[in-house]
Amino acid sequence: MTVGCLVDTTRCIGCRSCQVACKGANDLTADETRFFAAAGGYQNPRRFSPYTRTLITYHEIDQPDDPPRWIFVKHQCLHCTDLYCAEDCAPEVFHRTASGVVAFDAPECIGCAACLDSCPFDVPAIDYWDVDTPHIRKCDFCLDRQEADLPEASVDGRRLDGPALQRHRQSFSTPGCAKACPTGALQFGRRDQLLAEAKRRIAAEPEKYVNHVYGETEAGGTAWLYLASVPFTQLGFPESLPPLGQSELLGATDRSSGRWLDLGSCLTSLVAGMSWFFRRRDTLRRTKNTAAGEAENRSSDV
Repeated sequence: MTVGCLVDTTRCIGCRSCQVACKGANDLTADETRFFAAAGGYQNPRRFSPYTRTLITYHEIDQPDDPPRWIFVKHQCLHCTDLYCAEDCAPEVFHRTASGVVAFDAPECIGCAACLDSCPFDVPAIDYWDVDTPHIRKCDFCLDRQEADLPEASVDGRRLDGPALQRHRQSFSTPGCAKACPTGALQFGRRDQLLAEAKRRIAAEPEKYVNHVYGETEAGGTAWLYLASVPFTQLGFPESLPPLGQSELLGATDRSSGRWLDLGSCLTSLVAGMSWFFRRRDTLRRTKNTAAGEAENRSSDV
């Protein structure tokens, strides 16, 4: 079964409950942020980071005969079928699970930042500080919840079975962001059923939605599907994506190209060097302490 999540941007109020829930579900610390104003939004924080894997962007939409209105959009890894992030990944840390989640083996990552330029949605972020070796961080769709084995459950001492147990499993496997949404803008479930629901909403209210489900075909089909009342290009979504193998046509992102790539490379080398130094120091210290202990034991035996 391929899982997915439907994002109805017409229902989003920009409360950022999903951002908070994501941090809670993944034990993420707060980012040090500051208010900024830029074309396309007033969101805070400004971009993804190792500590922010869900982000709400703010979009002020001009209307010819009415005052401008706001549209809020939840962003995270879209879990694409076409693995752009894996194209230039030397250690091959990215893989798709049977449920369609794009997972990654963080310990195998070398922090080269190639995936930052390959991802058409600018999702991955590099953790340079809280690990021995820099590696990427991104939304994993709360995969631990989905893969949890729940053979039984109980409420107030009463064992659940049948439909009640199934509802409990469904609730437990739902990602933290979707469970926290107060307006129903996020709906988790089977991707095929969510796609059918999205098309049903468009058919029922054609004046409310543009006739397009973003993610149905983009990037080979994404686990996250979007509905909107305005063209998706006005909300920052790329209109078209190059085929796999031509990700250089995406253009470099401001996080990993030019001076930022140089800075990232320098930081990677510096942190890797410091990590090696401290590990080597600790190894020598343990070896010295072990040798001293053995010498003391030998002297006491004599």
